[in-house]
Amino acid sequence: MIHVHRIAADSTGHGLAVAPPPVAGLRRRVRLPDRVEWPTVCVALAVYVPIVAALSAVAMGLVLWWMAVPVLAWCTAWQASLQHEVIHGHPTPWAWVNRLIAGPPLLVFVPFDRYRDSHLAHHMDERLTDPLDDPESWYVTAMRWRQACRVERGLRLAMNSLAGRVVLGPIWVLAQSAAADGRDLAGGRRISALAAHGLQLAGLAVCLVTVGVPIWGYMIAVVWPATGLMLVRSYAEHRPSPNPTERSVIVEAPGLLDLLFLSNNLHALHHERPGLPWYLLRRVFRDGRTMILDRNGGYRFESYLQMASKYIFTPRDHPIHPSYR
Repeated sequence: MIHVHRIAADSTGHGLAVAPPPVAGLRRRVRLPDRVEWPTVCVALAVYVPIVAALSAVAMGLVLWWMAVPVLAWCTAWQASLQHEVIHGHPTPWAWVNRLIAGPPLLVFVPFDRYRDSHLAHHMDERLTDPLDDPESWYVTAMRWRQACRVERGLRLAMNSLAGRVVLGPIWVLAQSAAADGRDLAGGRRISALAAHGLQLAGLAVCLVTVGVPIWGYMIAVVWPATGLMLVRSYAEHRPSPNPTERSVIVEAPGLLDLLFLSNNLHALHHERPGLPWYLLRRVFRDGRTMILDRNGGYRFESYLQMASKYIFTPRDHPIHPSYR
């Protein structure tokens, strides 16, 4: 049985700022595949080849930098989904190859090692959404809410609508990640990982400047919308529920967004079978749809359009977790 590390004091109420529990055991539980999973390798090529092509076109003066933004933003968001696959052991039997496939920090904010550790801790479903135990929870305790200033409360309420999450969420994630990096540095934690992250960011910056993409343009026109796209997926993927199996959503949404998210929109199934590669999730869901929806308490959306119609400007819940109200 995995021991759940309970945070003594909730200082932020958001996953990036809450230290994850010890995850050495969780890392050991990640199983590598017996053979290369070629569909995921093809996704990696589909992510990185267009990025290289777009930057090359800018460098050669074939297009202005802002003309490459749609390709760069889409593929940067797609890389985040690819990194999620790598965290769960895909797509090769060799961990070092998988880490190379995860690539550089195109989204800038979160060092891959912290993303990996916090996400594996997030998969302890018995604590899912709890602001003290789930590093990816957007909820806070009542005490943390009382301690928050009016600006923070307003931001948290605004980010509980879909529009607020997409527009303001990337800035929030950047601020929380920077704060977490600062605490790690001050506490002497993850020094080598942060140093490696810094070197990768420096390399990315040199690459962008060399080809003619301004850093400010990359942050505003690529990182911001790419992060917003990924926050569309995570916006309603979990809800508080007494039953852990009913905390994760199913967004059926086949098509382009399903490909962008690598079927992680079938999130309840992913939490049931976190080791299943993305390209099998849709088939398994189709074969067991009724039972899966029964197990997750019918928490589903037909599409992200349906989700937006309900929550585009309307908060879906209060930031205080029900267990702490």
